[in-house]
Amino acid sequence: MRILFWGTPDFAVPSLRALMGEGHQVVGVVTQPDRPAGRGRKMRPSAVREAAEAEELPVLTPERPRGTDFAARLRELEPELSVVVAYGHILRPDVLELPDRGSVNVHASLLPLLRGPAPVNWAIIRGHRRTGVTIMRMTEGMDEGPILLQREIPITPEDSATGLYLRLAELGAEALIEALALMEADLLEPRDQDHKRSTYAPKVDRETARIDWNLPARQVADRIRGMDMVPGAWTLLDEEPVKLFVPQVVSSDSPGKPGRILVADPEEGLVVATGDGGAVELAEVQPPGKRRMKVADWLRGRGPDAGERFQ
Repeated sequence: MRILFWGTPDFAVPSLRALMGEGHQVVGVVTQPDRPAGRGRKMRPSAVREAAEAEELPVLTPERPRGTDFAARLRELEPELSVVVAYGHILRPDVLELPDRGSVNVHASLLPLLRGPAPVNWAIIRGHRRTGVTIMRMTEGMDEGPILLQREIPITPEDSATGLYLRLAELGAEALIEALALMEADLLEPRDQDHKRSTYAPKVDRETARIDWNLPARQVADRIRGMDMVPGAWTLLDEEPVKLFVPQVVSSDSPGKPGRILVADPEEGLVVATGDGGAVELAEVQPPGKRRMKVADWLRGRGPDAGERFQ
């Protein structure tokens, strides 16, 4: 099948590679323009652009995927189908309908749950026990189109957004190939979403990632795990931000005010009180200006003492 691929982050790369590995003809790749990244703010191509250029595929990088000139370039590629995986822009109906077979999307949730840009993060933050991927027919409404195929996986108490993201990227590639095989055999049966059950997964930002220690221990741990990738869960200690990783809910015999550090010992760990009288133990942190490190290393250096409080 002649496929026009749309995608930007590393989540989309397994799907692109799977299409090529299954013998589909990727006639072009649309991705977002190079962006400044890293401490030096140097311009960096998207993960999809790097993968596409390594395969010598034609790459388009419009600031906005619209306009008559852009549409003309797409028509020149003569795609049968558009495949969209975390591209980063909402596509207009004229673009979605340009290929003969229309456009399909790989979305990292079990729609209609968690529509929107950050479904992996919010699946963990909201305590979901299962998630998965949905292959859907794209329509003008965001993540509202008919479902073509879904695949589920469990979310464990140890899952972080980073690990779940990687698992779903691979699952999405597998489900996409399965859906396209069924499409070519005319065996797909689209089903409409139950819009009354829909939930939204908004973009995460730094303020969303700040920890509220007044929450119950499980919710604190879920938010830390759910923000593991970007931007990273954080709290304040002496007015300085500290990022937090790898939490575990633990019992506490001496509950304190939410955010109070109950234990701060290289051998016994770092344990913090939460709003329900419980506690969360942290295995890794990133102090300001430092790399991510084991809690024991931080506590042997300039880490906090028991009795201090995270804000």
